Amino acid sequence: MRSVGVEEELLLVDAGTGEPLALSAAVMSAASREGNGENGTQEGALETELKCEQVEFATRPVLRMGELAEEIVRWRAQAARHAADAGGAVAALATSPLPVRPSTTAGERYRWVSRQFGLTAQEQLTCGCHVHVCVESDDEGAAVLDRIRPWLPVLTAVSANSPFWQGQDSAYASYRSRVWNRLPSAGPTEVFGSAEGYHGRVRDMLATGVLRDDGMIYFDARLSAAYPTVEIRVADVCLEPDTPVLIAALARALVDTAARAWRAGLPPARIGVGLLRLGSWQAAKSGLDGPLLDPRTMSPAPPGAVLDVLLDHVRDALDENGDLERVRQGVARLLDRGNGARIQRRLLSATGDLRAVVAECARLTTPPAA
Repeated sequence: MRSVGVEEELLLVDAGTGEPLALSAAVMSAASREGNGENGTQEGALETELKCEQVEFATRPVLRMGELAEEIVRWRAQAARHAADAGGAVAALATSPLPVRPSTTAGERYRWVSRQFGLTAQEQLTCGCHVHVCVESDDEGAAVLDRIRPWLPVLTAVSANSPFWQGQDSAYASYRSRVWNRLPSAGPTEVFGSAEGYHGRVRDMLATGVLRDDGMIYFDARLSAAYPTVEIRVADVCLEPDTPVLIAALARALVDTAARAWRAGLPPARIGVGLLRLGSWQAAKSGLDGPLLDPRTMSPAPPGAVLDVLLDHVRDALDENGDLERVRQGVARLLDRGNGARIQRRLLSATGDLRAVVAECARLTTPPAA
């Protein structure tokens, strides 16, 4: 069974006003006084990100989704505790519902990003969820990347949790993905064909000088430069902690299914980047409240039907991993209750106040222990 880990970026906010707060340095200081990682280690430690109004954590790699759920809840609670020590709160929101002028974290790399990408970087206060799935080699990893491409927009739709931008309804379910895709290396990719093809593409991109290093290869899914994993990067940070577990289970099943197809000699679908970009756009626009593009045909279909197609595609892998019933129940619950975007809009409709939306989302981010 493949191990899975999740990285989540969380928004730092004022619990009363809902406004983002530039508290990451204070949160890191509070965390460092406890040794940050469990038992005084730095494993899985809280980290800063591009903007001072956000903080990131990474779970340890695990095999069972129950373990992953515990990890996510634990790290969210730890981030919330340190944020409270610094006078704020954390909210699993992929964009700020309230207007904000974000500030860039100190450090030469982040200064370089701000100089190079200008307004795109200045506005880039977005919080994502990245799933790492273990692979046996770069050859297997590249083969997986080639075969999961058309399925990734479905994960964006499931995770969509960023309907508001600068105090307005963006008319998207995942506006984070639209902001993120302004960066020059972000988005879907063509088929690489091999590990050599993947690494050659990365070398060519770095040789242009547009990007500083391979950490700025922002493909929808990439080979991790630090771990023996495929890193799937299309999801918004999800409001409630059970949703990233669902996405991780689906991501692992997609990797398993793709690797099996590669070993069987089945070629990847030759869908061009133009169509993949349309699929990503449609997922960001609709979330689970409008049509998506069927990954097999790239034709529009209801979200429930597209999720059924995804479940059929990865059913064997889900079953072998012991995740099938968890995923079935999670998908049914999401279709009924809605993803973060639907919940945020419902909260605004009920309260008429974006501050109340943020306050309730902060509560949902770290539910009380059972």
